Amino acid sequence: MLASLFTKTLYDQRRGLLGWSVSLVLLVGMYVVLWPSLRDQPSMSDFLKQMPEAFRYLFAATGADMSTPVGYVQVELLSFMGPIAVLVYAIGVGVAVIGGEEDHHTMDLLLANPVGRTRVVLEKFTALALGTFLLAAVTGVSLVGLGSFADMNLPAGDVAAAMLHLALLGVVFGALALTLSASTGRTGLSRGIPAVVAVVAYVVNALAPLVDWLDPFQKLSPYYQYIGHDPLREGVDGPSVLVAVATVAVLLGLAVLGFRRRDIAA
Repeated sequence: MLASLFTKTLYDQRRGLLGWSVSLVLLVGMYVVLWPSLRDQPSMSDFLKQMPEAFRYLFAATGADMSTPVGYVQVELLSFMGPIAVLVYAIGVGVAVIGGEEDHHTMDLLLANPVGRTRVVLEKFTALALGTFLLAAVTGVSLVGLGSFADMNLPAGDVAAAMLHLALLGVVFGALALTLSASTGRTGLSRGIPAVVAVVAYVVNALAPLVDWLDPFQKLSPYYQYIGHDPLREGVDGPSVLVAVATVAVLLGLAVLGFRRRDIAA
């Protein structure tokens, strides 16, 4: 028998983590392979400049120079595919570790053992967070390692900073999914609401510079904490990290409170 809920949860995720890791390496590899054929194409940068301003902000292409490794990675990977992959994983795990166990009628068996509900939430969240950071690390190592073979040289420190912010973005939404799952036990709701919030947060962060009434809400967006300070160029932003950690702490407290107060479906 495994020693703790934490290791048991990680063990249960092993195949999923392996599949996601391989997929992210292949995704990065695809962008690396395409890089030599795109870096000398001025038409790509010209195309971005000719896009309507709102589209440039939505695609994180404002001021991006696709002829540089940083600009290319920022537009092609860090704007959409990277965050989408991490969010899908983190939200899925956040739902599965509580609501998924209830759907499979294993949570009541778990709670029949001498283990408190607070411990259940905290250890399952820790496994979720570690898995999310692992996927971000795999992505970062792939970018630096594979990129070096295609003259797509990226500063390892700045890549690490971007991956830290990417992992925190995933953990925030994973914690939201976990909170909803722990408080309601409804997997569909716990998966759908974080997905909607993620889309809204993305749009608010992207369009706030263009829409005056969105500007006060931009800094509340987890996407602003993720990429608003351009970590791939500027490194780790301390205040953004603190905001993300504080958000996770609040959500985790709500998850514990909700789970402790709720009757568990048998």
